[in-house]
Amino acid sequence: MKSRRHVLSTMSAALIASMCVVGAANAEVGVTDKEIKIGALGVLTGPLAKYGNTVYDGIETVYEEANKSGGIHGRQLVYVREDDRCQAAEAVGAAKKLIHQHKVFMIHGGACSNASLAAKPEIVATKVPWVITASTAPSLTDPVTPHIFTTMLAGWMESYAQVQYAVEKGMKRVAIISQHDNWGRSRYDPLLEAFKLHGLEPVADEEIVPDPADATAIALRIQAAKADAVILITFPKAAVVAVRDMYKIGYKPFLIGGSTVGDVGLFTKNVGIPGSTDNLHAVSTIGYTANDPAVAKWKKLVEAKYSGDTFNIYHMFGIASGQFVVEALRKAGKDLTRDSFNKAASNLSVNTDVYGGPITCTPTNHQCHNTAAWFGLVDGTTKRLATTTVTR
Repeated sequence: MKSRRHVLSTMSAALIASMCVVGAANAEVGVTDKEIKIGALGVLTGPLAKYGNTVYDGIETVYEEANKSGGIHGRQLVYVREDDRCQAAEAVGAAKKLIHQHKVFMIHGGACSNASLAAKPEIVATKVPWVITASTAPSLTDPVTPHIFTTMLAGWMESYAQVQYAVEKGMKRVAIISQHDNWGRSRYDPLLEAFKLHGLEPVADEEIVPDPADATAIALRIQAAKADAVILITFPKAAVVAVRDMYKIGYKPFLIGGSTVGDVGLFTKNVGIPGSTDNLHAVSTIGYTANDPAVAKWKKLVEAKYSGDTFNIYHMFGIASGQFVVEALRKAGKDLTRDSFNKAASNLSVNTDVYGGPITCTPTNHQCHNTAAWFGLVDGTTKRLATTTVTR
């Protein structure tokens, strides 16, 4: 007959084993005692690969700094990248691979809006937290999905900021030059909404193709309308031609550019006419130029970690978003779950090192960044001139 001590010992062992099984069963996907696995969904190959990879290099630099400091409640951040090639079909497969094969805790990425929109149903169905870094499509986060957030200016915000900035500058007669392709319409329609919000009507509304050879006729019509400001919603090449041809006819209105010409120094070089962009102010998600002393720490870290990278605005998209995610993970606590992360992120405001304003999420607003920065040339150098808090 077994002794009472042996029976108790056997029962204790069984109890401990059952507790371990329960603990394993209740462990959150992608989380262990030692690590948190996070997935990057975005463009890693193809023509746009440079831009996608640099965003994720910025994120991973932030993660590495957090890991050096002991991680998040003792856990190291592990970043797994999957390529969507900026294509809808590829994005669905990449999202499924991150969720079902890599079994990530959350997804932190999203570049091309068309690809992100295609991946969204799978992410919604599986309730995996997703913090979007660069996709601008408003429908990704509006209406609110409890576990999806964005740290990028939504597309409508850029257009609203352009009109708001014109009003702040006292401009009364404002014209538009815009593309009417899918990209352009996503910004043009909110632009017209913003005009109505401020009780304005454009004095001229001109369409331009993405790759024009000449814009002299457009320039002459806007000049005849006596516009004192022109809002540009165009790809860089179209903006180059429009600005060049306005300057050539001696017409020098105040120019309010979109983020596609946010690097005003580079844009000026592409126009190739000294003085042609003296009146250009361009909107940007970021708050600093890549060579600003305020971001020197991150420039040094990124270029040391990724020897082939030259620090740029896309790294800063990743750095700001990375700082938000790290803080949300910390706030979610040691007993990390997807639910605790979602609650933490939904009630969080983070002043990052690289944006012109905070990333602030609330339970009713997951479009968390609404500060547009304005850049222009000062003595031949690109400088931040102002910021606009976008309202609707």
